[in-house]
Amino acid sequence: MTLPRTAADVLSRHVVFEIESTDRLYLNLYVPELQRVGQVVGFLTRHLGFDIASTALVAPRSEAFVTAIRRYPHDHRVPLIDFVKGQRKDDVAHEYLARCDGSEQVLFIGRAQEKTRIVRTERRRNPTTGAAYPWIVTATAMVNCFYVYAVDDDFGPFFIKFGSYFPYTGRLCLNGHEYAKRQAAQRGIGFTALDNGFAAIDPADVAAVQAICDGLTPEVIDALLRKWLARLPHPFTPADRAAGYRYQLSVLQAEFSLTQMLDKPVSGRIFFEQTIRDNLDIGRPD
Repeated sequence: MTLPRTAADVLSRHVVFEIESTDRLYLNLYVPELQRVGQVVGFLTRHLGFDIASTALVAPRSEAFVTAIRRYPHDHRVPLIDFVKGQRKDDVAHEYLARCDGSEQVLFIGRAQEKTRIVRTERRRNPTTGAAYPWIVTATAMVNCFYVYAVDDDFGPFFIKFGSYFPYTGRLCLNGHEYAKRQAAQRGIGFTALDNGFAAIDPADVAAVQAICDGLTPEVIDALLRKWLARLPHPFTPADRAAGYRYQLSVLQAEFSLTQMLDKPVSGRIFFEQTIRDNLDIGRPD
């Protein structure tokens, strides 16, 4: 048996298959029309019809949203838990996933206090007349955030986070490998799964799995968001959304993966040993 001598030899001669995929995506959930103070003033005065622009006027809306979020677990028989300081939310999610049958469902809703971008109203005075007036500013504050951990038929596990204070910014977190595994299973493609990827794929199906990974487009992700926003409590009314006050997504953090599965353990050992050796030498004159 001839063993490979370098990391390049391993990758050129001993890779059984490779898959390039989006891995973890952490996305901002925000309303583009509520990003500046002037836009917030327009929402309060032109859209909602208030005579003055004060965020205190949307407090009843915030309270109703929180009430709906808290009522959802009772109505749908899912747990509502409080995350404690220092607790890893992913660890809690894994406990619930271990008891899940894989069907589409909300696993639980978790609450945590976190620093969040908000808009608030300050009381200011006219220096000439002394009259008080409200003034809207952007700020950060510790507010209650609600995490909805769920399983989707097409995407697998994911979560949506909502801030409970106007303008109710949030997050969407999903995993491209979980999406690919769900899609491959639906299409009858045989594979052996890793915790976060593929350990084995039939050679005839590698191209099909790569096409699935390439098909995770912004439009597909947006469809996931719209599907679950329609099911969950929503801080913006249908009239708000019809007027253009709709959640959109932007990338906060994106991780990408190149999986290269080797033919035998000894190839992997040589690859890692040679890679370490090559990196120890980086920067030397020779």
